Amino acid sequence: MKKFNLNNKYVAWGITAFLVISACLGIYYLMFHGSRLLENVGRVIKILMPVMFGLVIAYLLSPVLDYLEIRIVIPLCDKIHLKKTKRREGFTRLFCILVTLTLFFLLIYELIYMLIAKIVPSVISIANNFDVYVDNITNWLNKILEDNPIIRDNAMKLLDTYSAEINTWINTTVLEKTSDILKAVSLSVLSSIKVLWNLVIGIIISVYVMINKEKFAGQFKKIVFATHDINAGNIVINNVKFVHRTFGGFVGGKVLDSIIIGLLCFIGTTIMQMPYASLISVIIGFTNIIPFFGPFLGAIPSILLLFIVDPMHPINCLYFAIFVFILQQFDGNILGPFILGDSTGLSSFWVIFSITLFGGMWGIPGMLIGVPLFAVIYAAIKSRIEMKLKKKDLPIETDEYTYVCAIDDAGLHKYIPEGKQNKKYKDVYQFGQQFISDSSEIVTGDLMTKTTTQKPPVKKKKPSDKTTDDQSQ
Repeated sequence: MKKFNLNNKYVAWGITAFLVISACLGIYYLMFHGSRLLENVGRVIKILMPVMFGLVIAYLLSPVLDYLEIRIVIPLCDKIHLKKTKRREGFTRLFCILVTLTLFFLLIYELIYMLIAKIVPSVISIANNFDVYVDNITNWLNKILEDNPIIRDNAMKLLDTYSAEINTWINTTVLEKTSDILKAVSLSVLSSIKVLWNLVIGIIISVYVMINKEKFAGQFKKIVFATHDINAGNIVINNVKFVHRTFGGFVGGKVLDSIIIGLLCFIGTTIMQMPYASLISVIIGFTNIIPFFGPFLGAIPSILLLFIVDPMHPINCLYFAIFVFILQQFDGNILGPFILGDSTGLSSFWVIFSITLFGGMWGIPGMLIGVPLFAVIYAAIKSRIEMKLKKKDLPIETDEYTYVCAIDDAGLHKYIPEGKQNKKYKDVYQFGQQFISDSSEIVTGDLMTKTTTQKPPVKKKKPSDKTTDDQSQ
């Protein structure tokens, strides 16, 4: 039997024609029947929603599980001299999963309790007493602007206009959203039963995932090395680990950091007897999840709320602003670095850039995941650039390129910036730039075919010459 030759030109033409026709049919289907494909994909995602819930829950709870197992339970078992067996490992893992889920349910219960017992009554109270707060601001404006009737009248007009809009927004938007949240939490609508069912199934799936997480990780690595060569497989595994450290470390650490800041804010505002301490603490803790801009986003509406409630004592707003400033300094310099470390590796500029970009695209979720997502993109681009530079035997440190003007076989040629010039050397102009030689050589001509000239030595008069001149005079 004649073997099938893939190198035959007719076979190659046939395969090429088949691929071209298949690509054309695929493009035609996407153009005219793409909605049907999206419907099928959406249906599959909807069916697998419990599995997705389970994977997300398991991923978020795995750091807590690892901490309990590695730092507490296993050392305790070793201390009481329990033998390391498969049975002990199984019971240890199961016990840690039960403790982790218990903590998870307690956290959910506390959030729901705070929402129903603290946050919602605060929002309703603000809506019911809004007219009183407007009257308080009116009296405050009349008091401070009594000597400026023109400014006072304009301020009153602005207050009437914006207070009506804010009142409408609170009653039509905030209260409606609050009631919707209450309905979803209390399961008073039928649609939430489906969500609850998916959540219950997801929790069960998360238990199986956490029990066998090492096995799943091994299976994934097995598939990677089976479908890639060794070097490519190592690259894939390392990249997945980096993405996991960046996303898991940042998101999980930021959530924990924000919970602690919210609790500290609640304790501080309660001690200072601030009104709506629970609502303000939730605002501060929730907005603290957003890097860089979070403290400002949370402090500004909180200060405005305190001022609206009691405008006759604006000193309370100043005390609260000082308290939030101290709290954020503690978070930025002590608590945040302790929990997060350098999980992203981004400078302040790129943090602001990523928050602005992804926040504009996806809103609040974009502000949260934008920083770790951009950190992954940044690291991928940086790794690719460094790989290209290494192939060209060039340095990878950014500082090496700050003052580079050209590169040739001799290496990197740099110029000295104006502020660091040594004025005793002559000026040299290359490629439209001014260069100062930092040695006895002055570079002239094209740097790729450079020639050098020595600095002319400075002649010094000998003491004997000076004596001769004096005698001649």
